Amino acid sequence: MATTSTSTSPMRGAAVVSAWLAGLSARERRMVLVAAAVVALGLLWWVAIAPAWQTLRAAPARHATLDAQLARMQQLAQQAEALRAQSSAASPGRDDALRALEAATASLGGNAQVNVIGERATLALRQTDPAALAQWLQQVRSNARLLPVESQLTRDAASGGWTGTLVVAGPPLTGGN
Repeated sequence: MATTSTSTSPMRGAAVVSAWLAGLSARERRMVLVAAAVVALGLLWWVAIAPAWQTLRAAPARHATLDAQLARMQQLAQQAEALRAQSSAASPGRDDALRALEAATASLGGNAQVNVIGERATLALRQTDPAALAQWLQQVRSNARLLPVESQLTRDAASGGWTGTLVVAGPPLTGGN
């Protein structure tokens, strides 16, 4: 019993195709070659040109996104550097911290009152605007070097303001630097 190989060598396949083409008329041969060229061009477009074209078209939007991310990262780096420089400076004394705390609280108007007892300052709020509270926290953190340690806040659904207490503490109130 003779065994036949199911795999053919590339040379033998090319010979079979050449023989098949030779058996076709000139018109049929031209049409087969045109069809093969169309298939080859389609495959070239699908595999090589279309992905590159899509990447090229998307590049400006991607570049703009990356530029925005870079700008945001540079802004955050500047803020971090400013905080690092600020933290390396000496903390304000107790009197300076209390003045900064009072000045920040005055910007909240009649909706807030601060009470300092020992090493902690308690801010009592009544329907305080969230943006104003955020600004107060930023001012107290940067000017008085105090950080929130405790809060009991509720948001009023009708006014959108915060009501409750916020406790801040830090080295300036403890007397240490």
